[in-house]
Amino acid sequence: ITKNKCIAYKPNISFFEALGIDGLKSLEKIIAYINKHVPVILDAKRGDIGNTSTMQATFIFEHLNADATSLHPYMGYDSLEPFFRYKDKFNFVLGLTSNPGSSNFQEQPCNNTDLSTAVIQKAIEWNSKHNNIGVVVGATGEKLQHVRRLDPDMLFLIPGVGTQGGTYTHAYNKGKNSNNLALINVSRHILYAASNKKELEPAVLTAIKTTLNPV
Repeated sequence: ITKNKCIAYKPNISFFEALGIDGLKSLEKIIAYINKHVPVILDAKRGDIGNTSTMQATFIFEHLNADATSLHPYMGYDSLEPFFRYKDKFNFVLGLTSNPGSSNFQEQPCNNTDLSTAVIQKAIEWNSKHNNIGVVVGATGEKLQHVRRLDPDMLFLIPGVGTQGGTYTHAYNKGKNSNNLALINVSRHILYAASNKKELEPAVLTAIKTTLNPV
């Protein structure tokens, strides 16, 4: 229903891990199928000490063959560098998220700014070396435009549209880069648009329409 209406899919690995080995086998098959049509961003939020991250990157990029993934930056460069080594893959570093608890840490003072800005500035620095890094920046709130001013070129993965209250128009206008590109993520609003298979297609098409043209 949606493959001709999006530029990427972003499955969340946790929903498959919860089903055990069978879930991961299903994820493997899903990525293999999707990759025939559009790129796959595997939302895995990885980032650990170097040896562990190396294994995580191997699983995500080589075994599952995802095109991109999401990363936690809390442990610093050496925890993410194993992912950056894959020059034909892409990485989205968590910068400014749209969940209610984001202010607990992300808005705390850090180096004459706040922590989220410091993280994004570091991601910009890393990208100047690796050229395969973007950041996750939530569509809700008023900080999206501020973050865009930090770097006009970096690609943003923008969650928060739909169920979380963000709008497509705001996310695109404030978050697009110098090439007029932004990856705007809409998950639950479309995924749970219908409760049964019979209603799925019209409900999904309606959800897409209301996302792109909010009333």
